[in-house]
Amino acid sequence: MATKIVIPNVGESVTSGVIAAWSVKDGEWVDRDQTVLELETDKVTMEVPAPASGIVRHGASEGDEVEVGSAVGEIDETATKPSSSEAAESKPQAKAEASAETKSATAVATPVSTQDKAPEAPKSAANGSVSHGPSGDIKATPLARKLAEDKGVDLGSISGTGAGGRIREQDVLAFIQTHQNGAPATLAPAQPASQANARGVRREKMTPLRQRIASRLVEAQQTAAMLTTFNEVDMGAVMDLRKQYKDQFAEKHGIGLGFMSFFVKAAVQALQKFPLINAYITAGDDGKPAIEHHDYQDVAIAVAGPKGLVVPVIRNAETLSFADIEKTIKDFGVRARDGKLDLSEMTGGTFTITNGGVFGSLMSTPILNPPQSAILGMHGIKKRAVEYPEGSGQIALRPMMYLALSYDHRIVDGAEAVQFLVSIKNAIEDPARLMLDL
Repeated sequence: MATKIVIPNVGESVTSGVIAAWSVKDGEWVDRDQTVLELETDKVTMEVPAPASGIVRHGASEGDEVEVGSAVGEIDETATKPSSSEAAESKPQAKAEASAETKSATAVATPVSTQDKAPEAPKSAANGSVSHGPSGDIKATPLARKLAEDKGVDLGSISGTGAGGRIREQDVLAFIQTHQNGAPATLAPAQPASQANARGVRREKMTPLRQRIASRLVEAQQTAAMLTTFNEVDMGAVMDLRKQYKDQFAEKHGIGLGFMSFFVKAAVQALQKFPLINAYITAGDDGKPAIEHHDYQDVAIAVAGPKGLVVPVIRNAETLSFADIEKTIKDFGVRARDGKLDLSEMTGGTFTITNGGVFGSLMSTPILNPPQSAILGMHGIKKRAVEYPEGSGQIALRPMMYLALSYDHRIVDGAEAVQFLVSIKNAIEDPARLMLDL
């Protein structure tokens, strides 16, 4: 009896996905509930478990776009699971065959000359040198292989975190990041000079997530009357507060005290003062535009993942402490990097905060996250000459940040948007307001 491997329903708006990688090769044994493939949709990357135990037969290839509900392979349940002794015997044989193939390929590709010197053994990457090991037999997803090829990284130097030790795109990105600050990177063989100067052009298919991001950004600009208002905030008070209490905060809560929790708290307070910014424009029962109000504040946080921007939501942010917010944001960041966020965690949200300052942005005009009515943009902190204290006529260097609020003018008036941003500015410049709910 054969059981079909069916693409599951992962959300109401998700109709298809791309097979990012098969975790089990064609003809290999799989246990029930073991990950059999990774599916990439326009919202999330998810692992699909095996519906039964048996021998896997692929019906689709990595990179194929498949519909939700379609069968992409099957599992032969009548097959017998190989014994441990049979598996042990097959490994040396496979290694011997791979070694023979490698030697044969080398003999064909490398002409022998009596004048050629014996090749030197590759040096260890631990000594800061470059290693050029073969990567064809390394388990990696197609996206990971492509990224490694583009960045000149040897897959043999990377530890995979995917099913069965498979190297994923996130693993390659993590390797690159950890080797950017003077650490030795293991690179692929350098291209000949004639190839290095080539004016190459290549095209690659947009991932479902990137396609979704593109469509939503265009949708936001085409359907909303979007405007942006700016202000600046003195970050000195928050920075002094963090410096004074960061050690005690970390010791008690097991998490660092960042800037984002202050802005989430300030945004929640401002949303309660200006409820239309926390509302949506939607279709009423009669089909005409209506305003959907929310008695809660679900704050979405824009997080840069390896495959694009994702916006997980902090539910009922108004009920959370600074520590709860910091822990939630850290958890989102880790799971976004590993592609482990659930679709349910990225739906909803009544307001969004994005922080371009972590990438060095000084000012920007963030685009709305439909159907939300506003989005707050944080930016880099720079010391600038400003009047300080206010009204004193004295000039001082202060750590300043530009804030940007993009809003839908169909539902939010300009005066309301400006006052909303001033409310956030006042709360950040005087954090005691957050404690006293002022």
